[in-house]
Amino acid sequence: MAFTLHVDIVSAETQIFSDKAEMVVVPGANGELGILPFHAPLLARLKPGLVRLVVGGDTKESVFVSGGFIEVQPHVVTILADTAQRSKDMDEAAARAVKARIEREIDSHRLAPADYARLKAELDLSIAIIRSLEQLRNVKGRR
Repeated sequence: MAFTLHVDIVSAETQIFSDKAEMVVVPGANGELGILPFHAPLLARLKPGLVRLVVGGDTKESVFVSGGFIEVQPHVVTILADTAQRSKDMDEAAARAVKARIEREIDSHRLAPADYARLKAELDLSIAIIRSLEQLRNVKGRR
């Protein structure tokens, strides 16, 4: 029997995931982090991307987080996400439509710095969603 971690993924709206996993892979601010049981305590910032929960060598669940923090204890991982959504509930066409709309809005207007910053953050998030879905599609295609 493999060692496991208890993993909780929560956002401001709801608890997204609470179960056991053999490994957790998260999009850390400085690159991906792989967390295994007995990992040293850690607190790190997350960037937008996929959290992958591995059981039996395969990804059991994937959750997109828009950023947040991860707290690691030897047997418990807690992810506090700004927003989170299960990858199976994500819509690539909608993300591409949002990206196109924002790009048109940025290109067609002279924007105040605050408006530009808001639109740029929304654009970065839609790009992260699209990349995450493409990454999932590529992983599934290799199986």
